[in-house]
Amino acid sequence: MKGSSSRRELSINLGFPDEYTNGKDLRQRQSILRVWRRLSSLQRSVICLVLILGGLSVLYIYPAYQRGHRLTDESIQSVKRSGGGKVHEWANDEVKENIDKQKRLEKLKQGAKQQIDEIMQRVRKKGPPKLKNKQQIQVPGPNENDRALPPPGGGDDQNAPVKNKENDFHVDQKYNTEFDYFFDADRPVSDRQKEVVDAFKFAWDGYKKYAWGHDEFHPISRTHSEWFGVGLTIIDSIDTVVIMGLKEQYEDAREWVRSSLKFDKDKDVNLFEITIRALGGLLSAFHLTGDELFKIKAVDLGNRLLPCFNSPSKIPFSDVNLLTGKAHPPRWGPDSSTSEVTTIQLEFRDLSRVTGDSRYEAAAHEVSEHVHDLPKMDGLVPIFINANSGEFRGLKMILFKLLMTHLLRESQPNNLVYIGELLSGRTFSPKMDHLVCYLPGTLALGHKNGLPDDHLDLAKKLTKTCYHMYANMPTKLVLKLFILIKHLVAKKISLSSLNVVLRFRVPLDAHNLLRPETVESLFYLYRFTGDKMYQDWGWQIFKAFMKYTKVEGIGFSSINNVKSPTKPGWRDKLESFFLAETLKYFYLLFSDDFNLIPLDKYVFNSEAHPLPIYKS
Repeated sequence: MKGSSSRRELSINLGFPDEYTNGKDLRQRQSILRVWRRLSSLQRSVICLVLILGGLSVLYIYPAYQRGHRLTDESIQSVKRSGGGKVHEWANDEVKENIDKQKRLEKLKQGAKQQIDEIMQRVRKKGPPKLKNKQQIQVPGPNENDRALPPPGGGDDQNAPVKNKENDFHVDQKYNTEFDYFFDADRPVSDRQKEVVDAFKFAWDGYKKYAWGHDEFHPISRTHSEWFGVGLTIIDSIDTVVIMGLKEQYEDAREWVRSSLKFDKDKDVNLFEITIRALGGLLSAFHLTGDELFKIKAVDLGNRLLPCFNSPSKIPFSDVNLLTGKAHPPRWGPDSSTSEVTTIQLEFRDLSRVTGDSRYEAAAHEVSEHVHDLPKMDGLVPIFINANSGEFRGLKMILFKLLMTHLLRESQPNNLVYIGELLSGRTFSPKMDHLVCYLPGTLALGHKNGLPDDHLDLAKKLTKTCYHMYANMPTKLVLKLFILIKHLVAKKISLSSLNVVLRFRVPLDAHNLLRPETVESLFYLYRFTGDKMYQDWGWQIFKAFMKYTKVEGIGFSSINNVKSPTKPGWRDKLESFFLAETLKYFYLLFSDDFNLIPLDKYVFNSEAHPLPIYKS
């Protein structure tokens, strides 16, 4: 009887069919043992798993219950918020002790934060500290299997290169003391430079008021637009701010970079444009100030651009998504621009030098080697190259070398030397885009570094042509496509007749975008010759910009028609390069201090960002 009673207490109703549950008979309830025997192996396993999990739960919960329900950090904070920092009566001694620890830790954090803020304030006032000894930075070498973009969503540290002990790349780096010089109120500044500074501050203030943190400013409509979504005007102009010694503007720009600049954008960007503007701007700011913030941001961006070089030919794709790292050709065709893929060497090489990570330089160098090995026609190459095949494509030809043989012409009877184009590699096209006006400065720079005298002679002639195309317009501002002259030797065409030719041949190219190329060449020619004529030419162009492109009370805008001084027409756009390049080159042109960004120590990239010249 005792056994039967015990068996009934241990029995369980498992809901078996009716033949197992008949009325009041004891057979309605089966003993656990008998039921267990009837279960399949799977059923037994499931029951055992449930029992084990239940036991583990009890082992985990019971000690916490015995300790008086200890509060988590979040619970402690909740108690402090609800009770004004006081602990409720029901909290045990251990809870109170934890809350006291949290309070002490919070005080330590606040004290440390206050000390850091005080140090940063002194740094902003005096500039970065001067290092007595060179600081050696050890960072990783190349990793052939690590060309892809790091996982998105991480911070700066996540994008930093990983240490590779097998192949270190050592770099000596020290603080650039020129930072103090730039913000020295007593350094010499000419009257013309002061007017350029006023123009920059005027443009900067309008951008800050209506478009701060956005890529581009539209001064007429007082709106803004995005291209890359990275505050392009700010990071493209920081080094100009430093060179001009504008401390307040610099601190505003730096704070925005620190707090708001992020590159994890789900947006396709052009490799060339973001490299010369954003990457170049950050690297230049780092070199001029010694501020590690700019280097950290540059590394983040550089890592996001590397996937472009993962093409079959290693010629980079033209576009890449900053968030996903997916690289691809441009939307309008299958090819990359030859000039673009061969004009990003400075930035990627410099990024390797400042970080020690040789991947960036290796990727750029591979492009150079590939292009140099391709067949050419007397040194001329097509304007397109396919990233998949690595072969040249396209009809127009651009300058590579042997310029004098194929592209150089002289107008008659004015004897203005200009550079044309070859169509299909055969037919000469007598036109010259204003962009070509960078070439005189490049030729002069080459002469300074050992090339023959005829390079400087040609540089002077081309600079004269570029200046006259400003001087002979009614507004004294140049057309986008400013020469379209047939090589008329037999016919006598005067320079005044040029306007007639332009009016009917290039009606869509009469606008001016505030471009810097001519001012750039004037700067180089003045630096290398000391001839103040180049300063005077630049001053005339600067005054024309001030007269026809300044929007009163707001900023500057590109215009539609340089041939109409009464109705030039606003294009409602301030390009970032006006602040990054045009005004910077004006400022340097009007300086008689040749130690202001000396050309034996710095080289300017395509967006006028000075980068240091390395001895090896």
